Amino acid sequence: MTITPTTLGRAAGVAAVVAGLIFIGVQINHPHLDADSVTTTEVVVRNSLKALMAVLALAGITGMYLSQVRRNGLLGLVGYLVLGTGYLTIMCTTFMAAYVLPSIAAANPSYVNDVVAATTGRTVTGDIGVLQAAIQVQDLTYLAGGLIFGIALYRARVLARWAAALLAVGGVVTIALSMLPDAFYRFLAYPNGIAMIGLGYSLWSTARTAHTDTGPLRTAVNSPRVTTAGAE
Repeated sequence: MTITPTTLGRAAGVAAVVAGLIFIGVQINHPHLDADSVTTTEVVVRNSLKALMAVLALAGITGMYLSQVRRNGLLGLVGYLVLGTGYLTIMCTTFMAAYVLPSIAAANPSYVNDVVAATTGRTVTGDIGVLQAAIQVQDLTYLAGGLIFGIALYRARVLARWAAALLAVGGVVTIALSMLPDAFYRFLAYPNGIAMIGLGYSLWSTARTAHTDTGPLRTAVNSPRVTTAGAE
């Protein structure tokens, strides 16, 4: 298979769609998190999928930005870097939740409970060290990056504008839902997840259309050279 910008663009679109589906899927019937539940196979699998989601989402937004660099402009660059930082941080924290917290849950359950509380917006009673700052950076960059990058994509008028708008307002929805009872917390992923699915499909569709449109053009450009070489 030949690797081309079109192929990479379509792959990024698929990655974004899968990331959105995972982000929504892992929230369905999610068990309550504490020092006991983090050691279960179900929670380990869910956290592993969240880490995979962050990797795929990072690939997806990279394709979205690079597909229309000029149209996205400086605002798009800032939004991409901030949101990319958010997904990188999510990847790190969810990897830790999947493979580090279970190993220390029995020895230090209070620390694990405080980490879980910090990541789910509940009250932290102890000291979790630098993780507290990392989680704050994660939340800030995820919300601000989604807002800025969504606005840039909306202004570029290339990908689905409804999905770009949903990505932008998703941060506001997330802040509102975080103030509701714990039963509503899992809905935080839905706006961003749906936006990623819409943007990913739009990117895949746009890349496919560009490939179809440029095919005849390449033939037309190359054909005079073939004719001239034959005449010589």
